[in-house]
Amino acid sequence: MSILADRYASREMREFWSREYKIVLERDLWISVLKSQKLLGLDVTDECIQKYEASKRIIDLASIDQRETKTQHDVKARIEEFNSLAGFQQIHIGMTSRDVTENVEILQIKVSLELVQSKSKSLLTTLAKFAETYAEVPLVARTHNVPAQLSTLGRRFSTWIEEFMFSLQHLDELMKRLPLKGIKGAIGTSQDLHDLFGIDATIIERNLMAEIDFHNSLIAPAQIYPRSIDYEIISTFVQLASAPSNIATNIRLMSGLGILSEGMKDGQTGSSAMPHKVNARLSERVNGLTALLKGHALMLQELVGNQWNEGDVSCSVVRRVALADAFYSIDAILDTMIRIIKRLEVFPEVLDREVRENLPFLISSQIMNALVKKGLGREDAHSIVKKCSLVAAENFRKTGENNLIDLITKDSQIPLKHEDLAPLLNPSDLTSMAIKQTKSIIVRALNEGISTSEADSDTPSEAL
Repeated sequence: MSILADRYASREMREFWSREYKIVLERDLWISVLKSQKLLGLDVTDECIQKYEASKRIIDLASIDQRETKTQHDVKARIEEFNSLAGFQQIHIGMTSRDVTENVEILQIKVSLELVQSKSKSLLTTLAKFAETYAEVPLVARTHNVPAQLSTLGRRFSTWIEEFMFSLQHLDELMKRLPLKGIKGAIGTSQDLHDLFGIDATIIERNLMAEIDFHNSLIAPAQIYPRSIDYEIISTFVQLASAPSNIATNIRLMSGLGILSEGMKDGQTGSSAMPHKVNARLSERVNGLTALLKGHALMLQELVGNQWNEGDVSCSVVRRVALADAFYSIDAILDTMIRIIKRLEVFPEVLDREVRENLPFLISSQIMNALVKKGLGREDAHSIVKKCSLVAAENFRKTGENNLIDLITKDSQIPLKHEDLAPLLNPSDLTSMAIKQTKSIIVRALNEGISTSEADSDTPSEAL
């Protein structure tokens, strides 16, 4: 098992990528093919199939590994093990190793994608409920990390919610067209099955697809399915992780400003040296896992467009590592972000203080527009407000007092008085569009996510 699996991934995702789960899937596939071949005339008894069925969950990894040491072929070792358990040699007739591994891996991907999709929809609803709670709470919005204009905390999260919904649409669409490689034989032509049964042996594949609820299959693959499919899957995860990673980055920034906190569990330590520290450790984890995910995508990218003829095994070592670990990474990112949002503490007093301190700066564009309405040219108005703002900013740094309004109203060249600017200093008048956009995003997110009751009950298990 990988470090990612042991430390961060959920029990369900670890199960889907365990050796034992894969072996059972392989044996189910062999049995499914064998049943179809019996229907097509293969001389196989009901007892034979029953013996395979009865032994499919008897898994001795040490025995399989010992066989592989001798055969130097992983699938051959697992064929021999299963035959030994059942007491027959009837599986894998007319098939190649890739008929087993390629289809089983796609099936692992399918069930794992369903888990990712479920967790994504849970996170979407959780984020929407958070944005709904703070839809009207004023916030100093920043560009270049510098105070810019007034927004709301819910509106800041709405940006990432919309990004997340866009990536989730990609995931949904990908899942609908994900193809099975199919039972196609040594080079993908199905010639061996045709020679054995003398008819169009695609019935074997159709029966398998019906059994495992698959809707698409490749018509003319090589021995392997295109590795660009793997790359699209993992690059979709990179896209899906983008919004959670953006959220994590900004939670870290906002934590530094004292706006919010991930909180502290009983007994938790923020720093072994500085007892006062409450670190955004889970957000840091999300960013770190996203970096790993990008690395997995890069590994799989190296396989794209690099296929030799009908296939070889040069991709195997990369895929053994990158596929499973990429699923562990996105699984942990989603679970961790759900935990973060559910525990996130917001400090309205700090938000309010920052708004009050910066409010004159945050209405600089409104002041400029007011000057334009008084007859000034736009660029002249910009220059005047800029000059006063730079003086006010220096004073603010030195004294903590923001005197921009006084500087503007006392300048004899500026045709604005306190009564002209007072209406601009009402935060609620400056956030109406932010609130409107936030509510629109919330409606969409709640419609596309799971129910709020399901989201409330969805509490990912605690990782380290």
